[in-house]
Amino acid sequence: MSRNIQDVLKECESRLLGVDSPRLSAELLAAHALGCSRPALYLDRGRGLTDDEYAALNALVTRREAGEPVAYILGSREFYGLDFAVSPAVLIPRPETEHIVEAVEAAFSTDRAFRFADLGTGSGILAVTIAVLFPKACGVAVDISPEALDVAKSNARAHNVADRLDFIQADFTRETLDGAFDLVVSNPPYVSEPEFAAASHEVTGFEPTGALVSGPEGLAHIRAMLPGVAAMLKPGGRFFMEIGYDQAKMITSIILDKYALFEEVGVQKDLAGYDRVLSVRKK
Repeated sequence: MSRNIQDVLKECESRLLGVDSPRLSAELLAAHALGCSRPALYLDRGRGLTDDEYAALNALVTRREAGEPVAYILGSREFYGLDFAVSPAVLIPRPETEHIVEAVEAAFSTDRAFRFADLGTGSGILAVTIAVLFPKACGVAVDISPEALDVAKSNARAHNVADRLDFIQADFTRETLDGAFDLVVSNPPYVSEPEFAAASHEVTGFEPTGALVSGPEGLAHIRAMLPGVAAMLKPGGRFFMEIGYDQAKMITSIILDKYALFEEVGVQKDLAGYDRVLSVRKK
């Protein structure tokens, strides 16, 4: 049976109506299976698929039908214009986290030499992106998961910044890094247990729970990491952390009550208008 790209895209989209973004999923999987770009799917929409191509695409769509995220199926995801390898050992990079990079760019000159730490690095998106954007910066990337660190190391090598990054397996809520840092960044677990219970199967069934959930309020990791952050930062050092959309007041209150050495406490909103990045400066 002859199947062209246009017909197969319609078939795939129909099969994927039960998952998020069925059309986009179909296009990404088809482009991957056929070894072409998404625009090329439409420029060459009348081309017939070979049996092998159709079988390869069918296998990918079957995985997506079960709810597996496209990023895990393809093994990669874009972040801040860079391509990152991902696996089920790490969270899928999200656009909201790019606001941390924007905050760093606003606070540091690209020709400045500085030392930074990324706590809970996952796939390494923050550590690697900062190293790419700031060629004189050196960093330390921390994660409790050796599997996540393997992914982060591969991304550092892929973007030619491995010589300026050290990777440490540690629990950043219990262990403080030696040395003084000009910058600390983190996208810690901050999802509350009730939020996680209500999340979609694509999140709860596939992404690493330990990188998402942080107790009943979503604040357990943040409460535990703040003493270490305070100790690690140099005077004048900056801390940027991703937070939940409804957590800014609670976290700000914790900082103001217990951390007198922090000043310039601020919150940056994401593109949807939600509180997303908390920033502080050490006196």
